[in-house]
Amino acid sequence: MEFRNLTTDEAVLAELGERISRTRINRQMTQAKLAEEAGISKRTLERMEAGESTQLDNFLRVLRVLGLLNGLENLVPDPSPRPLDLLKLKGKERQRAS
Repeated sequence: MEFRNLTTDEAVLAELGERISRTRINRQMTQAKLAEEAGISKRTLERMEAGESTQLDNFLRVLRVLGLLNGLENLVPDPSPRPLDLLKLKGKERQRAS
């Protein structure tokens, strides 16, 4: 399922949890093993896989162990300035939104 088709935060969390669960299972990892390697409790991982809210740092730890952390580059790309903006700013970095 594509995230853009999900209309609520709860639906997005549920989809993320399902994807983490499927990835863990495909890699032949138990919840206990993944939780231990990520440095979180098994209960925290259970809640994450069930689509419940969790702290962002716990989510990042799980992604790191599963080798999925690089995917965040697509989620939040580096906001480098456009060439025309650089000319307007004369090399200065923008500090505020207008």
